[in-house]
Amino acid sequence: MNRTDLAQKYIEIWNERDAGRRRSAIDAVLTEDSVYSDPDWEAVEGRDDIDTMIGRAREKFGDLAFSLGEVINERHDLMLFTWRLGRPGEPPVATGYDVVRFEKGSIRRIDGFFV
Repeated sequence: MNRTDLAQKYIEIWNERDAGRRRSAIDAVLTEDSVYSDPDWEAVEGRDDIDTMIGRAREKFGDLAFSLGEVINERHDLMLFTWRLGRPGEPPVATGYDVVRFEKGSIRRIDGFFV
């Protein structure tokens, strides 16, 4: 799986409402010691806590869905891409950027920024 595919799979994790399928996807995409950070969450560490955090967020989002925007740049083990949150066919309610660090074919760290 290439890095753009991993980024897409990561975005799909945020849209997965079924807890079991979401956890399977997390285990397939993120390293065991992965870290997530954004303006609302300073540092969420490990698959279990990331899964819990995304589950809580998913409850708040209702029928809103994330989509991968543009991969802006990629170098070494880093990727910068945009994302959107909204309903299909409507303007997004939120947008942002993620900086993702890869390690051995998985995502090791995600740092999110809201626009």
